[in-house]
Amino acid sequence: MRRLFAKAPATPVASAKVIHDYFRQKAHAQGYTLSHSQQRVIDCMAQYAPLLPGSSPQRLPGLYLHGAVGRGKSWLLDGFFQAIPLREKQRLHFHEFFARLHQQMFAHREKPDAMEVTLDQLLKDCRVLCFDEFHVHDIGDAMLITRLFQALFRRGILLLVTSNYPPEGLLPNPLYHARFKPVIDLINAKMQVMEVGGPHDYRSQARNHAQQIFTHGRYLWPDTPALRLTLDLPEADAPPLPVPVGTRQLQARYRDRRTIGVTFADLCEHPTAVMDYLELCRQFDHWIILDLPRLADTSIAAQQRFINLVDVLYDQDKHLTLVGQHSLSESLGGDAIDLARTRSRLGQLVQINGLK
Repeated sequence: MRRLFAKAPATPVASAKVIHDYFRQKAHAQGYTLSHSQQRVIDCMAQYAPLLPGSSPQRLPGLYLHGAVGRGKSWLLDGFFQAIPLREKQRLHFHEFFARLHQQMFAHREKPDAMEVTLDQLLKDCRVLCFDEFHVHDIGDAMLITRLFQALFRRGILLLVTSNYPPEGLLPNPLYHARFKPVIDLINAKMQVMEVGGPHDYRSQARNHAQQIFTHGRYLWPDTPALRLTLDLPEADAPPLPVPVGTRQLQARYRDRRTIGVTFADLCEHPTAVMDYLELCRQFDHWIILDLPRLADTSIAAQQRFINLVDVLYDQDKHLTLVGQHSLSESLGGDAIDLARTRSRLGQLVQINGLK
């Protein structure tokens, strides 16, 4: 789990200026014009900075940022995390944190309060916790998230969250939504909820992501024997290879040092989970995913696994070569709720039609 550290705390007056200056310089360097809603969020974040080094964090409301994909929510969260003059902080993709929470709570299941023991290990002296890409679709997860948020607020941790959904849009399944209402009420009571809007999808703008490996990946179509031969990709009939992941064996079609080749079915048509993808990311930096189908022709479960897989590859910043029979837009149809985020992220890949 990543843990980044800042310089020693600055003076209160300087702290707020640090936040504003950081975002101003970052936007200028990347050629961005801040939207009105982004500037409002930055102003709000600047109010936290002078309070954190010497105040009681229990008095600070959290911050819940929501909005359409590509509007700069993660960019704002990362900027705040980098600029804030505090050592005791963590910034995590929610998938990663929640997977580790599950894993360690299971390991401590004999303890009287497995969650508290686990949070002691995961968070230690953390005072500011940043969760990127927060969403809830499973009622089992929802019940645990309720307990998690209650525990975080009890600890007085300043929580900042990004999501594609406003709090009322979490766990939209009408069969379960009412059971998640307590955490929605808790978010609204304990956090400042702000929408990040604006007319531009920043991910669709000119590619100036020199530091981000994921954006230098490729989407190739249509899949043909000639394309695979030319680009030295695994053959269509390549036999499965066992890949150990913890105590389990998953299957791949190719592996060599830090490169793995799998089919869509290998990881998404089988009962795999975020923890599996995180473990594979520890073993492999270059990913080749073959046989991407039209997602609309697959089950919702397979679509959700693919969404989770892309989230992990994006957050872990892995190089991806994705191969399908159809254009990316045709392949990424489907009914899963979070596909808009996946379309936005995969849309940053270099798209190559055939061998041209």
